[in-house]
Amino acid sequence: MENAALLKAIIENAIDGIITIDERGHIETINPSACKLFQYEQEEVVGKNISMLMPQPYHSEHDGYIHRYQHTGEPHIIGIGREVVGLKKDGTTFPFKLGVSEVQFLGRKIYTGFIHDISREKEAEEKLREYAAHLEEEVERRTVWLKDTVAALQEAKEEVSLSLEKEKELGQLKSRFVSMASHEFRTPLSAVQLSASLIEKYAQPFDNENIRKHVSKIKNAVGNLTAILNDFLSLEKLEAGKVEPSFVRFDLVKLSEEIIEEMQMMAKQNQNIIYQHTGTTSVISLDPNLLKNCINNLITNAIKYSGENTFIEFNTEINDYNCIVTVKDNGIGIPETDQKHMFEAFFRAHNTGNIPGTGLGLNIVARYASLMNGKVGFSSQLSKGTSFTITFSLS
Repeated sequence: MENAALLKAIIENAIDGIITIDERGHIETINPSACKLFQYEQEEVVGKNISMLMPQPYHSEHDGYIHRYQHTGEPHIIGIGREVVGLKKDGTTFPFKLGVSEVQFLGRKIYTGFIHDISREKEAEEKLREYAAHLEEEVERRTVWLKDTVAALQEAKEEVSLSLEKEKELGQLKSRFVSMASHEFRTPLSAVQLSASLIEKYAQPFDNENIRKHVSKIKNAVGNLTAILNDFLSLEKLEAGKVEPSFVRFDLVKLSEEIIEEMQMMAKQNQNIIYQHTGTTSVISLDPNLLKNCINNLITNAIKYSGENTFIEFNTEINDYNCIVTVKDNGIGIPETDQKHMFEAFFRAHNTGNIPGTGLGLNIVARYASLMNGKVGFSSQLSKGTSFTITFSLS
């Protein structure tokens, strides 16, 4: 008797709704939580067919589910948790998770349904989808605008390069643009990047592939725009004479391993960066920040212009006369007719297609290397890959 009272108290105070029905689908018991969910009093539903709590087409089909199960033993809902829709007294519907179990009691079958309302979860999921879509549209709009601005700037450069005075005007225009871009674009880009990361974090419980895909697109778009801004800012500083190398002694192998760890995260699927150092020492005197920028540029290009399931070779060597840095890929290669222009600002090879880039990276690498008394060379074959080498004299 005491156990029965305890069981009744548990059912009456359960957070989730609990309903029992007989073999004909008639409601025998319903707890207060279920009454609250469906907006009925107990006396309004007890003895009635359970289908009264279901919208169409489930309302008309429910008795058939029970009849088929009793004759075939094939469960449609019984023993299988699933999401369904309930019908409230006022005619509105709500989603819930339903678990149904079968109990043999006093020679007859009783079916027990456990109802967990998921309205809030569905609303939160929908709001998250809407927010992700809105954020993606905003990023795409800003991307188009920035690309149009950059294209207009490059077109202006070609037009004003005909005279020295026009070239000076271009320098001023570019300087203003870079200064504006650096200050006005970085703040909203940082906000977009942070929001995308938060969406990714809050969306983890939903395990939604579409959300992950769109968040990844947002992050990639922000990364591309940030890279464009960095290239323009580096070029502006170089042309303004604001870059002065700071020579310090550092461990080249340690720096290279740090670079590999960062760049491997950017690599494509099954794209591996293989590093090797040659020499009895790894300590050298150069500007580590400028050198890191050079190596990052070369490895980034190798990643972009190589396919999945490929290797990128990154080698360093210190001998008695030189420090040599080599980055080699197995990518699309550079057309022979384009090779003489590869270190010119804003130049891109004709086979790059839709691969993103500003055409400034190699120009910046060559100029940074020159500041450290280094020279950049390369060899390339179409569809067979490219090898870039930076050589610093130790004399």
